[in-house]
This record gives sequence, C-alpha cells and structure tokens, in this order.
Amino acid sequence: MIDEPSNTSERRVVVEAHGLVKDFRGVDGATIRVLDNVSLTVHRGEMVAIVGASGSGKSTLLHLLGALERPSAGTISLAGQPIASLGDEALATLRNRSVGFVFQFHHLLREFSAVENVMMPLRIAGVDDASARRRAEILLERVGLSSRLHHRPAALSGGEQQRTAVARALATEPALLLADEPSGNLDLHNAERLHDLFVELARDLALGLVVVTHNQSLASRADRELLLEGGRLT
Repeated sequence: MIDEPSNTSERRVVVEAHGLVKDFRGVDGATIRVLDNVSLTVHRGEMVAIVGASGSGKSTLLHLLGALERPSAGTISLAGQPIASLGDEALATLRNRSVGFVFQFHHLLREFSAVENVMMPLRIAGVDDASARRRAEILLERVGLSSRLHHRPAALSGGEQQRTAVARALATEPALLLADEPSGNLDLHNAERLHDLFVELARDLALGLVVVTHNQSLASRADRELLLEGGRLT
C-alpha cells in the first residue's frame, strides 16, 4: 500500500485502487501474474510518476486506472464511482467523461487540423460545433499552439503533435489524465517543454495526473515517483 498525503481531503480523490491483481493467460496456458496486490490513490492537483523495467506492467496498471481493462481482482473507484458494478456502456461513459489519455504516439487524425482533432471528443459527446471549437481553441492556446490551429498533423513538429494530443485529452475536462511514455519519441527540447506542461496542468487545472515513463527528468518532477517491480508498487 502506498501512503497518501494526510492533508488532502477525501473529496479530492480522483482514482483509488486497492489490491489490484491482473492475470494473463500465456501461450502455454499458464497464468502470468502481471500485477500483484497493487494499491494506489491519486488526488486532484497531484502528479504521480510510475517507473520500472519494460514489461513490468506499467501500461497495464495505467489501463486499469483508466478503466480500459478490468482487474482480475481488487477494486477501483474512478471519480468517486466504483467501477466493478458498471456494465460496459456505463463504464465507457464514465471513462469518456472522467479520463484523458496521452500515449507515446499521438494518434492524431491526419486529415483533420489541430483544432478539429481537439474538437473530436466534444463532437462525439454531443457538444455543438461552435462550443466545441471555442473549447478546442482555448486548449490549444493553453498548450502554446494558438498559431497552429489550422495546421494538419503533417505540418506540425513532433512536439506540436504531442501537445495537440494533450489538448485533445483535456477536451472533456477530465479529472484524471493518464500518460504512457508521452515524451518517448521527442527530442530533448520538446520533451522538456512537454514535461513543463504536465507539471503546469496538474497544478493549474487541479488534475490527477499519472505518467508512466522511463524519462528520469519527467519522473523527478512528479510529486511522487513509484517503482513497479515484481508486480508491486514501492
């Protein structure tokens, strides 16, 4: 169990996991335990870095916290909602409303401009075009891309593409932002700019931010740096 700051009230908890276990079936039929009794609580305004060797289960843990997968055992509450009893549709609704994802590869839609990419989650959620565009423009300005609104991904640098992906992840005003090796494909300058942005977002937007990374510069900026090893957090 990872100890939490005692001066943070319960109402500010974004995601809370207790006793998580995740098993997979190997090609030989044997059970492979990737996570073993993992517990973690993340609060608003807090940035948590999870480090560990490749294959240690860091991405799996991120997927569980973001309700992309279900644990084999253990409990998760996301934005105050226990997810075990939720059906797939209700879980998808909660995830889309409460969680933003940033991956190593930005996954922007090539045929759309930066502002259109950021608008996409809002339009899917039923927000009208004008409101979605205003929100997207505000977010792109927030990540330093106000002059690149109408550029398609091919016309953006790698750092600009990833910052567009961050803006898209924030479109629905999630309480929790999950980032999986977000600077893994960036050069040093763009990586550091992205790292600065994550720190600012956690603080200024009162997000719960969990980042999986091999980058020690990014991990060192977090409020807590946790090691995932042997299926357990230390």
